[in-house]
Parts: sequence; structure tokens; C-alpha cells
Amino acid sequence: MNIALKRIYDDPADDDGCRVLVDRLWPRGVSTERARLDAWLKEVAPSTELRRWFHAGGSFDEFTVRYRTELDANPATVQAVDELRELAAERAPGRLTLLYGAREPHDNHARVLADYLTDTADDG
Repeated sequence: MNIALKRIYDDPADDDGCRVLVDRLWPRGVSTERARLDAWLKEVAPSTELRRWFHAGGSFDEFTVRYRTELDANPATVQAVDELRELAAERAPGRLTLLYGAREPHDNHARVLADYLTDTADDG
């Protein structure tokens, strides 16, 4: 699976494939029409508690460990990860674009999620 990351505020592109918003909160100022989503899987986003901890100054390395633990441990999150894989396979084989609202393009949950999906591809 080819996974791309993109800010929800960037314009959609024809080669985005399956576009999935992976934030728990809907991004400000973005209409559903402009977003051109295939799905919004807020259940796959970090928990509110983890998100708040990270934004209060938590380290990205520790955030990564905690978020991956959530992805493995919470049944609702496990189900959302499975749904994400199914969407990518059904709607746009070969291309999945994870959309996020964060300003930081490198140290954000979508990057951790993309790595997790790649790392666990043979497990699921």
C-alpha cells in the first residue's frame, strides 16, 4: 500500500487515491465539499487525553510509543485501522492519502499512523 500524507487544507489532487481524514476533530474552515473525503475515521486518531498531553509539551518520541500502544490495544481503534485498510483496498488500490489538520508536517499522528500501517501490513 502506497501511503501519502497531506494537510486537509491542501487542495485535493487526482492522484490522492482514497482520501481519509484521520483527525478526531473536524478541521476549522474546511467544508465537506472542499475536503473531498472518502471517509473520516476519527476513531483511528489518538485519544483526546494523548492529544492533549502531546500539545502540552510531550515529546514526539514518547507520543509515538503511546499512540502505537493505543492503536494495538483499543478494540475500537483496532477496528478503525482494519476499516482504513479495507477502504484503501476497495476504493483506490495502491494509494491511500491520510489527511490531517496539524501544521507540523513531520511530527504528527498521521505520520505515526502511516508508519504503523506499513509496519503491520503483513500482520493484518
